[in-house]
Amino acid sequence: MSQVIILVDDPADWAAYYPPRHLLSARDYLQAAQPVCTDKKVQVINLCRSYKYLSPGYYCSLLAEARGQRVLPSVRTVNDLSRKALYGLHFERFEAALDKAMKKQGGDATRVTLTLYFGHAEQDGLNDLGRQIFDQMPCPILRVSFRRREEWTLESIRPVSLKQLKGHEEDAFARALEQFNARVWRNPRRRRGDRYDLAMLVDDKEAMPPSNRAALKRFIKAGRQLGIKVDPIDRDAYTRLGEYDGLFIRETTGIDHHTYQFARKAEQEGMVVIDDPGSILRCTNKIYLAELMQANGVPVPPTAFVFDDSEAQADSLIAELGLPMVLKIPDGSFSRGISKVKDKAELRAALSGYLKQSAVVLAQAFMYTDYDWRIGVLNNRPLFACQYFMSKGHWQIYHHKDGGKTSSGRFATLPVRDVPAKVLRMALKAARLMGNGLYGVDLKQSGDQVVVIEVNDNPNVDAGVEDLWLGEDLYRQIMLEFLRRMEARRLGLPL
Repeated sequence: MSQVIILVDDPADWAAYYPPRHLLSARDYLQAAQPVCTDKKVQVINLCRSYKYLSPGYYCSLLAEARGQRVLPSVRTVNDLSRKALYGLHFERFEAALDKAMKKQGGDATRVTLTLYFGHAEQDGLNDLGRQIFDQMPCPILRVSFRRREEWTLESIRPVSLKQLKGHEEDAFARALEQFNARVWRNPRRRRGDRYDLAMLVDDKEAMPPSNRAALKRFIKAGRQLGIKVDPIDRDAYTRLGEYDGLFIRETTGIDHHTYQFARKAEQEGMVVIDDPGSILRCTNKIYLAELMQANGVPVPPTAFVFDDSEAQADSLIAELGLPMVLKIPDGSFSRGISKVKDKAELRAALSGYLKQSAVVLAQAFMYTDYDWRIGVLNNRPLFACQYFMSKGHWQIYHHKDGGKTSSGRFATLPVRDVPAKVLRMALKAARLMGNGLYGVDLKQSGDQVVVIEVNDNPNVDAGVEDLWLGEDLYRQIMLEFLRRMEARRLGLPL
């Protein structure tokens, strides 16, 4: 993990807080004849009173980057904060979060000002917005103002110095700093010889997570055996993500979701990350996936993109794809957002509902099989193979019933060598189009016909299911891939 250096203009600015080991004045840091810290993993927190061009605060960030240290704020962030024309460019990236947060706040306010401490907001309901602002403009303390005319607009973003904080603001800063890096406040934990630290993002409250608790424990065990400390984290660990060497996402991913924000931040930090943001983008949208597969000669069920629910459109789809037909919204998962329609009336009704959620709906010819193949692929190599059977009396693997209950069909786990060659070949070809991460490729086989249904960037790896053939070696192979990539990153080699 990171060694932390805290920089202030005057040590008196830190008087309200417990003195950490590496608290330095800007002058001492700038004038140091030798590197202040020889540890390769150094996190500099620049708390100087000003970051203006050519000020000591500006030079501290500049010199930290020259020394190969991670610094908050970076010179790029300092420059962006200096002009509204620059920081205004970031606004559209968190406009949706702002609108959502303001609706939760309610009332008739025309101005809102929030202070962010490492992305944490004091006001209830604004932390998602705070995290997104911090992601785009990472700075220890920011004061952000919004104004509403016809709609909410960004008025200003200004860095705030420690010297400006009073009373409860000092307490809020201390709590946020402790979360950002608890070792500022206590002695570092004794390392046990671990070579790398891997954050594993999980959500204990997720109803259908990609890995059950037993599997998570086996990932931790496999990592420990290879010298990797696997640390389960949740969404609240966002601001301290840079302490780790890698990120392994074991939550169901989505674009408009904190999992994608974690993946982007990890990539920006130069960490090894699975699922990488590119894979999330490519895999979570079924429209993109269908277009990509067809453009590269990977067979998929007969497919059409639908933009309206008119009678003419319905007639055209029935003529092209036949009935029954399957409709999908672009970002559904675990059999959600998917409907089978058996006649024209059902088709138009389903289209009407889905088009309220998405500008485009995917329509595919219905192809029933007793089971779907799931081929796990890691770095373009087959890892595991399963057959997922349809839920009893239903046409999908998962049957979401009224009242919120969900049932699923049985499964069979096989050695990869027993998978038909054509199924394996199509799975590897589809995965290669996504990248070199960990994927679950779903396929249907009917006689000699094999089609790709989808590629999952965040495939299930559950104890008692996907690991039935390989056992502990399944988890070890995934951890070995992390180890290989982290070693390559350390040595400056291609992944």
